[in-house]
Amino acid sequence: MPYNKFEEYNINITDDTKNRFKDIIKDIGEDVEREGLLKTPERASKAMKFLTQGYHQDAAEILKSAMFKESYNEMVVVKDIELYSLCEHHMLPFFGKAHIAYIPNGQIVGLSKIPRIVDVFARRLQVQERLTEQILDCINDTLKPQGVAVVIEASHMCMMMRGVQKQNSVTTTSGFRGQFEKNETRNEFLKLISEKLS
Repeated sequence: MPYNKFEEYNINITDDTKNRFKDIIKDIGEDVEREGLLKTPERASKAMKFLTQGYHQDAAEILKSAMFKESYNEMVVVKDIELYSLCEHHMLPFFGKAHIAYIPNGQIVGLSKIPRIVDVFARRLQVQERLTEQILDCINDTLKPQGVAVVIEASHMCMMMRGVQKQNSVTTTSGFRGQFEKNETRNEFLKLISEKLS
């Protein structure tokens, strides 16, 4: 699907989808006719459509819509980008922050597009490792910069609410291409994302 300036996703919910959520509610032992649950199957369907709208969006087209020729060739860093996704193993949320940098190679991209591509890939059933790689590869392949770096720090509800139930654990993933594969450039990026602005 080509990129649209306005965020759009299909909220048409079929009776089949609503009935599937209704069956799940019945299976866990709830009364689907209870007042508070009457519209829950529809709401859950719409929520799932929203949380997985990334399947119908093209991250490369989003970047291409705001690429500009520019001679600037130093590091560009966008850090603390909020992200929310669904773990594909349990369909429970994981959430945190992405930190992204690139070194231009004749072209820059509108800064708002970087968080937008994070959302495109996050709004799918995901694992954090793949999410990191998809963001990295999209910027690298589309913008063709001198280098790209991505670090994601996230908390996973599948570890916090169930399973090992470790509420304070944080998972960090990273990926580097081009100039960021050099220790000096990578370390500069890691220092920048760890510093707090005064």
